[in-house]
Amino acid sequence: MKIIINENERGFLFKNGRFKKMLIPGKHSVSPVLGETFFKTTIFRMVNIKEVDMSVLLKDKNFADSVIKAEVPDSYLALHYEDGRILDTLRPGTYYFWKIFHEHTFKLIDISTPAVNLPNEIMSVVPGSLFTQIAVAEGETGLLFFDGKYIEQIFSGNYCFWNTTVKISCQLVDIRTQQLDVNSQEILTADKVTLRLNFVCNFRVTDAVSIINVLKDYKTQIYVTTQLVLREYVGRLKFDELLEQKDSLAGFVLEKLREKQDSLFVEFTDAGLKDIILPGEIRDIMNTVLIAEKNAQANVISRREEVASTRSLLNTAKLMEENTTLYKLKELEYLEKICDKVGSISIGNGNLLGQLNELINTRR
Repeated sequence: MKIIINENERGFLFKNGRFKKMLIPGKHSVSPVLGETFFKTTIFRMVNIKEVDMSVLLKDKNFADSVIKAEVPDSYLALHYEDGRILDTLRPGTYYFWKIFHEHTFKLIDISTPAVNLPNEIMSVVPGSLFTQIAVAEGETGLLFFDGKYIEQIFSGNYCFWNTTVKISCQLVDIRTQQLDVNSQEILTADKVTLRLNFVCNFRVTDAVSIINVLKDYKTQIYVTTQLVLREYVGRLKFDELLEQKDSLAGFVLEKLREKQDSLFVEFTDAGLKDIILPGEIRDIMNTVLIAEKNAQANVISRREEVASTRSLLNTAKLMEENTTLYKLKELEYLEKICDKVGSISIGNGNLLGQLNELINTRR
């Protein structure tokens, strides 16, 4: 039986079940009568022959000269290059590649330690299951832990760590200015009035390492501290005093918070009171007081205008009493106003309005 092995193929000849040799490209004779059998395989990159053990094939010099072996020990990866260009990554194990048409080279990478010191173009061919990637954004800092133990502080950027027996974790901390809202805080004044306050403060982390390693939950700590300072301020004032001094509340709280900021590993930059929410009955009382005050102010203004009007009339009367001509002129002025507003007035057969108009014109 004649067989043909193509240029991109290799054949393997067996006789009575025993490997005899590798068949190179060309025409070959195989005699089944003599117990000869064969199989063919394509020679493309990795040698993938499952029909026979590799150690048997390597006894043939032609085969041994046609392949290259890659041995990757435990705790290592191998970067696989084909014709000088990186192709893929090999995990621990033994590999064989055809070297007939392409040159294959390998570079071992120690992954026994978590840190990765490889360029991004190389990491792009490494399977994602082999490493952990940590991204630290601008305005953040990261605290790196190996098996729960703090190692170092890392800053904005992308970091890769090999997936080894060491557990990698990273705690991100925002180092920008942050706002903390303390809303609907029910606080009792010195005279037993219950109020609700909405308060806000701004802070930024100054020591990311200490704030994570020393404080369990720093935001809760800051929140509680702000609550206590608010209660300290409001609790020593009566309701009326609080309303009078509400503008100074933010300054007092900010000053107290700054006294405690070193132990919280932050810096407080600003604080402010947003709202004071009164109970329903207190709000009704306040509205009643406000209405009464406005009514009182309106009455004062009304009386002031009445006094001014009366004083003006008194002055006018004194002038007319002292000056007869002015008195007559005032009479004529009122008569003229009456005539302008009345259409006609008749008494008997006479026209009183016409007579008044004649009188006014005569006097002028």
